[in-house]
This record gives sequence, C-alpha cells and structure tokens, in this order.
Amino acid sequence: GFALNGVEPLVVLTDLEVFGLRKIARPSAPQQRRRMTAVRQFVPGAYVVHVEHGVGEFNGLVTLDLSGAAREYLQVDYADADRLYVPVDQADRLMPYESPAGTPRITRLSSPEWSRIKARVRKAVREMAFELIQIYAAREVASGHAFPPDGSWDIELTESFPFRETVDQQKAIDDVKGDMETPRPMDRLVCGDVGYGKTEVALRAAFKAINDGTQVAILVPTTILALQHYNTFRERLAAFPVKVEMLSRLRSKQEQAQITKGLASGEVDIIVGTHRLLQRDVTFKNLGLLVVDEEQRFGVSHKEHIKRARAEVDVLTMTATPIPRTLHMALTGVRDLSIITTPPQDRVPIRTFVTPSSDAIVRESILREIARGGQAYVVHNRVQGIHRLSDHLKDLVPEATFAVAHGQMDERELERVVLAFIRHEFDVLICTTIIESGVDIPNANTIILDNAHALGLTQMYQLRGRVGRGTHRAYAYLLYPQNTPLSNEALERLEAIQEATELGAGFQVALRDMEIRGAGNILGAEQSGHIAAVGFDLYTRMLAHAVEEVRAGHPIAEPQEISLDIAVDAGIPEEYISDEQVRLDTYRRIAAAPNERTLRDLDAELGDRFGPVPLSAARLFDLVRLRHRASRLGLVGIIERDGDIVIRPVIGSLLDQQQLRRQIGAGVRITPNQVRLRVDDLRVDRWDAINSVLDSVAARRASSAAQDDEDDQSSSLSGDSSSSMMERARSA
Repeated sequence: GFALNGVEPLVVLTDLEVFGLRKIARPSAPQQRRRMTAVRQFVPGAYVVHVEHGVGEFNGLVTLDLSGAAREYLQVDYADADRLYVPVDQADRLMPYESPAGTPRITRLSSPEWSRIKARVRKAVREMAFELIQIYAAREVASGHAFPPDGSWDIELTESFPFRETVDQQKAIDDVKGDMETPRPMDRLVCGDVGYGKTEVALRAAFKAINDGTQVAILVPTTILALQHYNTFRERLAAFPVKVEMLSRLRSKQEQAQITKGLASGEVDIIVGTHRLLQRDVTFKNLGLLVVDEEQRFGVSHKEHIKRARAEVDVLTMTATPIPRTLHMALTGVRDLSIITTPPQDRVPIRTFVTPSSDAIVRESILREIARGGQAYVVHNRVQGIHRLSDHLKDLVPEATFAVAHGQMDERELERVVLAFIRHEFDVLICTTIIESGVDIPNANTIILDNAHALGLTQMYQLRGRVGRGTHRAYAYLLYPQNTPLSNEALERLEAIQEATELGAGFQVALRDMEIRGAGNILGAEQSGHIAAVGFDLYTRMLAHAVEEVRAGHPIAEPQEISLDIAVDAGIPEEYISDEQVRLDTYRRIAAAPNERTLRDLDAELGDRFGPVPLSAARLFDLVRLRHRASRLGLVGIIERDGDIVIRPVIGSLLDQQQLRRQIGAGVRITPNQVRLRVDDLRVDRWDAINSVLDSVAARRASSAAQDDEDDQSSSLSGDSSSSMMERARSA
C-alpha cells in the first residue's frame, strides 16, 4: 500500500496488509497446452502406422508435383520397396508406432495382411469393451453420497488461496466438485506435474466433504509426504473448526491409538496417513472421501483395498506420472481424468544430463550448487552401501557438509535429518528414493542419481522433480557405471527421461512408460500382444471406438479415408515455418482438427506465432474443411487428374446436370455414380465449382430424406386407417 500526506492524509491498503495474503497470477502458458497434443514427434527413420495401410518407416517431408501443383507429402516406406505419399491434409491418418515389442514387422502394401491384423485386434478390443462397459455400468448404478453445492465456508477457503488458479487447475477443481455432487461414487484421476497444484484440488474436495459432516482419509506412500500434507492441511484450514491428524510411524503407539479412537468416534475430520491407514484397526465413523496420492507407489494388495472402497465412497487419485494400467483405464473412459498442464509462474525446465559415472562430474556439480547458495541431493538406492558412498563423497568434496537419510533409520532420527536439511544446516543429503515423493525444498536445485539405469522411468521423473521447484535453474545428473553394458529397456528409459525436459512432461512420461512396459490387459495381469501388432496409438483408438459401439448398441462405421487431391498450392511454405518438425506437427494438428472452431483457433495461432498466414496455408485449411464436408456427405474421393476433377460416389439421377451447367459452366458431366468437372470449361474457379456440386448433393439428399419421412408417415396413417376399418367391420 501507500500513504499520501496532504491536507487530508490518505492511506491505501492492499489485501496483503489487511488479510496477510495476496493472489499471485500465473500465466496460462498456451505453448505448454499445445505440446500435449503431440506426445511424440515424427523423425525420419521412425516407425509409423497408417490407419488404412499399416506399419511403415517414416522418411520425412517431400515436395512432389502429382496433380499439377507442387505440394508437400509425408513419405512412408513399406516392405518390398513399396512407398506411400500421404498428403499433408491427411497427416492425421499417420500415427507413431510405439510398443513394448520393439521393432515391428513392416507391412506389405499389396497384401491383405494389414486387414487381417486389424480384424483380429478389432475382435479382441470388442470383447474387452463389453467387459469395460460392465464395469462402467456397475459404477453408474452404484449408490453413493451426493454432497451439496459449495457453501460460504467453501468460498472463504477458495478466497484464502494465495495464488490465482490456473485454467487447468480450476477445471480439475470444478470436475472433482461436480463428481462429488452426484449420487454416483466418484473415481477421478487428477494428473499434474510436481508442484502444479494437485494438493489444492484435494484440499478443496476434502473441505467440501467435511462441510457435509463426513470424514476424509488421505493415503500417501511415504512418511515424509504424510508429514508435508499434514502441515499443509493444518496451515490452510487453521481458520476453520477442522481437526487434522497424521497416522504414520512418526507417531508413537499411544498417539496412534488415540488417533484411531478419534477416527472411530468421528472426532477426527481429516486423517493423513501411510499404509497404516489400511490396517484393520483403523475404522471410520462416516468416511466420505478417500484421496490417494501417488497411486503408483502402492502394491496390488493395497490397491485391492482401495478398489473395495471405490464402491462405497468418493475416491480421488492424484499423480504426476500415473502407472500404465491406471492411465490406460483413464484414457479408455473407465475412469474420469483431469490433467493439469500449466506450470507455476517463473518455473524453468530442469537441465538433465545422462552420463557415465565420474568423480569429476559429482564434485563439480556439488561445488557449483554450493557456490550459488543452494543444496543438493545424491540418491543411492542401496542402504547397504550408502554410508560407504557418504565417506567417499566427504573425501571427494571436503568443502561441503553431508547427512544421510534412508527408510531403515529410526523414525525420529529420519525426521530430524530431513527437517535439518530443510533449515539448510548442511549442504548435501545422501539418501535412497525415500525423497521420491513429498519433499518440497526450493533451495535444493541439484540432484545426482547414482546407478540411474536401475531405476524405473516414472521413478527417475519423480526424483528429478525434487529439484527445480523455485525460480532458479535446476540440474539433474543421471549417472550409470562406466564400461557396463545396459539393457535395451534401461537405454530407452534413460533416453526418455532426457527427452522429457519440458515443463509438464509427466503425462508424456507416463505415456512413454506405457509404451516401454506395455499397457497390459487392464482387466488382468497379462500383457496384451495386440498393441505390438498395431501400435499403442491405433490400439487405443480402436478400443475407444469399440467402447462407443457397445454403448450405442449397434456398429458404428469408422471414418472412411477420403482421397482428396486437387491441383492447388496448399501447404506451409518453408520460409514461413523453417523447422521441419514444427511444420510437420502443425500439419498433423490442422489435419486432425475435428471442427470449424478448432480450425479457426489454429489459424489464429499461426498468425500469432509466425505472422500473417500465407495463401497456400489458407488453402490447406480450405482442403481440410472440404474433407470434413465430403465426409459428412459420404463421398470417398475428389481427385483432379489431367484437367478433370472427379467427385464420387454421387447418385447421378439425383442431380440436375443442366442446372449445374448454368451455375458453373459447360464443363459439368454427370454419370450414374460420379460428377466430372472439366476445369478449362468452368466459368468459376475449382473451389467454387466443387462447393456448388456439394451444395447440390446436400440439397438433393435433404429433399430425398424429407420425402422418405413423408412417405413413412403417410404409410403409417394408411395402415392405421385400414386397421380401424377392419376393427369396425369385425364389430359389425
């Protein structure tokens, strides 16, 4: 605030002086949201899958003159030296091939093998879809607790949040609260990177449950994370009559007995706990919400316990990198999914180095961090050798102070060490993966992972997320032994973690983890071989289509490929977007646009990022619009060859050739199943001519459909009349 010392002194106070808090705006980061649309980029030499033609090898963008105008195509090479050129307006028909099986078998274009493979996978996913729908139906009819809309206390808690909610975070909060207000038990997965605001989503949901007289259980995998959540919830809810307790090995037996008694009597409102919460002596008077943080850290037996709870209470699962099965279920519609991709303000990506182990690198990285007043982690996931490593590091970097922490330590000593590190009483914490979840220390901005090749992909990602939580640049060093051969899976994991350096990459890491490990059969433990046959992207698309068919109760035709090849300059000039990967990604996003609104948004985005959209790029948008319209009308091809444009299939008897000639010129010729346009004999350009034909087709089909409805109605009335006459005759 400020003061004005005049004749009438004036003091202006901000909300910070009055209430002790301040809303901090965070940018919406549209760039970050865009990145989620393309999980993996196409690179020359990578395997890809074409929906109609199968698995091939992508070999970049090429410029060809196949229809009278030079245009870019995506080149895909198949077996037996076959080659396919995919028009850029159909780039969405091409997907990256990802599978745990590794190198795929290349398809032959001239054989029916791809059709047989798709038929086999389609049959398998339909069988799975029936089982998925049964699970979904059981959830739909289950009777749960419907919480009331937000009250004044909920609004007060919202106002006390010191940050301004990002768009993604607010949507996740609205989704969760919307689920809670329905009688169906909630089962929602909130996926967001470390530090992206998942805890606030859980806190709002917990407070909503408490305001309706129910209890809340927050299940976490580690004692350190339990301690952090316990402190966070107590601090945020200090102004309200809410009792928050923690149940973990940091509590004595007497304290645990008192807390379990309070849970049974209803005295405790929120309980934050580790696996201890799942033991038989823990009972609730009226449990309304279960929050599971970092679900991937719990074992099968724990998940079965949680699964039973889902049938009775609302369950909210939070994770930065959901396990493949959890993610697969969310993607296929069995569970509800909310994704938070917007990073906090001033957050910068973590610099990641994957390199052979070296004393020089370790010493240099620790000294660099200490020189700027920061702290470092050294992760060694073997308790047996951790003190030997500690002695080695003390000799290697005598300038630094060290401490050791691991899960087998006495709980009081572990808590003392962690709290001392938070207070910056020493420089380096040598620890096991016990810090994987929950430690939030903005001053620690360097992490060294020893024997990183032995860690899982999501584990490495979570550990790396322990640094870079402030505004300073953070560094992660992933070390593996020198002169030691690594398995293919270990190499893939290290490559994936080095690729996923941008903010908000947790969802992408989970997808990549699913590709490396396999999605598995989500209804059992066995791995599915069907993903290896068609690739993960196409498999997921086929499964989603099968689920839709089962829900509808009848077959749904898959979108048919439309051959669209017109002699127009349609594409993105290299001088407009010089980077081939960015250009290719833009082609795919334009081709995959589902409606006119998305196309307009993409058009505006191109203008904003690269300047005024050139005419050839505008023609590309027109081609996609034309493809959408042709698809709605049931056409399969609009092809220009040797000065003729052929539109098919069209029922010639429905169209008036003379009327079309009067509209667009003498170059119109209608046959029983197609319309042929001679470009040189048209009075209008090819775009107007094609659209005039499509207008005529649409009008004739609408007229024919209306006539059919009228005939059906007339037939129905006639039938009723005959029936009533027979009834009168029978009674006479």
